[in-house]
Amino acid sequence: MNRFKITLIILCSIAVGLLSGFVLASDDKNNEALTSGLNKMREILTYVNHDYVDTVNTEKLIDFGIQKMLAKLDPHTVYITKSETEQTKLQLESNFDGIGVEFNLIRDTIVVVAPITGGPSEQLGILSGDKIVNIDGENVAGVHMTNMGVFKRLRGPKGTKVKVKIKRGASSKLVDYTIIRDKIPSVSVDVSYMIDDSTGFTKVTRFTATTDQELHDNLKKLKEKGMKRLVLDLRDNSGGYLNTAVKMADEFLSANRNIVYTKSKNTRYDQKYNTSFLNDGLFEKGSLIVLINEGSASASEIVSGALQDNDRALVVGRRSFGKGLVQMPIPLSDGSELRLTISRYYIPSGRCIQKPYSMDDEGEAYQKDLLNRFKKGEFFSADSIKQSDSVKFKTLSGRIVYGGGGIMPDYFVARDTTPYTTTLAEMYNKDVLREYSLQYFINNKKKLEKLSLAEFKKNFIISDVQWKEILLLAKNSGVKIKDDELKRSESFIKNQIKALIARSMWKNEGYYSVTNENDELLQNSIKLFAKARLITK
Repeated sequence: MNRFKITLIILCSIAVGLLSGFVLASDDKNNEALTSGLNKMREILTYVNHDYVDTVNTEKLIDFGIQKMLAKLDPHTVYITKSETEQTKLQLESNFDGIGVEFNLIRDTIVVVAPITGGPSEQLGILSGDKIVNIDGENVAGVHMTNMGVFKRLRGPKGTKVKVKIKRGASSKLVDYTIIRDKIPSVSVDVSYMIDDSTGFTKVTRFTATTDQELHDNLKKLKEKGMKRLVLDLRDNSGGYLNTAVKMADEFLSANRNIVYTKSKNTRYDQKYNTSFLNDGLFEKGSLIVLINEGSASASEIVSGALQDNDRALVVGRRSFGKGLVQMPIPLSDGSELRLTISRYYIPSGRCIQKPYSMDDEGEAYQKDLLNRFKKGEFFSADSIKQSDSVKFKTLSGRIVYGGGGIMPDYFVARDTTPYTTTLAEMYNKDVLREYSLQYFINNKKKLEKLSLAEFKKNFIISDVQWKEILLLAKNSGVKIKDDELKRSESFIKNQIKALIARSMWKNEGYYSVTNENDELLQNSIKLFAKARLITK
């Protein structure tokens, strides 16, 4: 079925939608069992409510019972409360109303990381490094403010005003701003830039309502800059809207190629999603490499799996998460929601994306799957992954690929844990890296403005004096530095600070173009473009 004719939208990992009506099983015995069970539940709750020795919150008791009941079905059928439903929907909105800043809480203070381009804060002149200490007359510094608390105070309907007081640099005088809230775009394509004269890089962090259009626009810009080959980074992308994933895959595949299909107990939920006859994708030709890891799930697995099965891309990295169960959102009368698993995802070779699971322990082992992969060495050696002939499949051209849960990469790249030490973790927890980089940016902004990103990348290094300043800040922040760990983490720390400074000046392109130079998985993948060309012929 052509996806443009589909009226029922089934979402991947997080879904928003409506289901009208409540359908009972047609089998008489099932109906009798259901009626009997509902009567029994009503009878027990009535006794508890009227006669139990203590006062009972019946609503909480019912919610708990529903959650425990669903925990025996599968890992992704869930009941979520009204407040949780609203928060989840907000995460996948294409935009929201607010003042337009990215911020971090550093030393219990709201610090502006960067004003969002085109947003009201940028237009008023709010700068990276500014500290928001007062919002609408309320002191918000040193009061243990949370991220959610900041959101509640700074977000609001378009056209409304919020007054903030800002501490800038070393000045003791606060700067007053009255900001008129506006629509702020929520970007899901974090960055697109040219690695070299012919190689583009695009990182997609989630699949929202606008991700496919964002990707389209970015691919167009990269092609105008001479892109002939592309690295599509889907690492740690946990998914989102199915329709978005389908449209994204269509940018890379020719007409009438299967992308994904679903199988259900009830055939009315069976769907097949193919590429369009109507429009050509922007990058149907040219070498393509897709990066995945254990954090790539659901919609990410659909895109990477479809491109792999259609011999359109070389997939590089580590086995993906393995989330291939399809949930249908069913809104309940009180504003809460049931997300009921109705089918499974299958990619063109016939592989089911979903990894095996048992609910005997209410999904506890399933939740620990990534930890078990780590303990078994799967993140560090391809040989630790045992493949069975029973899960062997073939791509369009006959290449062997494996099922059994998740997408297996064509080329494995081990996870590098060398720099990850307790000293580094403490420096992150105390915001040492962000604090130092923001302060450096504030003190050196005029000098940075005279440089191009390329010049900064080539010439900037952390000097011995600056390294001592970083370590002093860490010690003053309460970090217990272990010399052996510091030696392991030093190169990574310096690269991160350089990247954070670049981000303050050149946004995400600055950050990723610096970190990617030390990204082992990415650098290994670039060497594989010759192999990527071979499979796409």
